[in-house]
Amino acid sequence: MDDLKNVAAARLMLDNFAHIKAYWVMIGESLAQVALNFGADDLDGTIMEERITHTAGAKSAKGLTRTQMKDLILAAGFDPVERDSFYNPVNG
Repeated sequence: MDDLKNVAAARLMLDNFAHIKAYWVMIGESLAQVALNFGADDLDGTIMEERITHTAGAKSAKGLTRTQMKDLILAAGFDPVERDSFYNPVNG
């Protein structure tokens, strides 16, 4: 619940931040989906093999494919948009 409160507070208070990330590796895929409804608009990218968080005990997947990431976002009721490092939409 604290993670969701932080996302919601960030969206409300940090109006000078264009994007709020729900890092699915740290909070898990399911909670990241919920965080989209609390104001997050970025789930980070498709990670091939995350090690640092998992060495510390994370139980989330070590990586997601593009398809898995799209399905995660669609299942949460949102439209996935691939973006570059500057948040510009990428066609492809």
